[in-house]
Formats: sequence, C-alpha cells, structure tokens
Amino acid sequence: MTIGVIVAVCVVLLILGFLVPRLSRHPQRGVDRTLGAGQRAGGRAPGPVGRLFSKMFGSSRKATNKSASKGREARGKLPL
Repeated sequence: MTIGVIVAVCVVLLILGFLVPRLSRHPQRGVDRTLGAGQRAGGRAPGPVGRLFSKMFGSSRKATNKSASKGREARGKLPL
C-alpha cells in the first residue's frame, strides 16, 4: 500500500514538473517535508526497526525529489 502511494506521488510530481515547472516546487517541498518528518520519527524507534523506517522514508524522499527534477529537466529539453 505504501509503495503504491509513493509511486502515485512520484507520477504526480513528474507530471507537475513537466507541465508547470515553476509551480511544481511547492508540492515537492510539501512532500519532502512530510517524508522528512516521517524519517525523523522513524529514526527514533529503537534498534533495527528505527533504521528500517528511517531508510524507507529516506529512499522515498529521494525518489520523489528525483521524479520532480526529472520532469522539470525533460521540460527544459523541449525545443519550444
């Protein structure tokens, strides 16, 4: 379920980055802030569970940021 949500967010950010590059930064920051809070909260869990949660949220943050930046990059390569 969580993977599906992250994939959907990545697709939305990719489309936003391609269609409206300037306006896509605010949703990207919101997602980044939300996942960052989850990463910090997960890191407080004891032992290997904390590392697992922290890593899971960290990789999700990286994926969403990369998706939004790739959408803006693709828009910049258009010959228009």
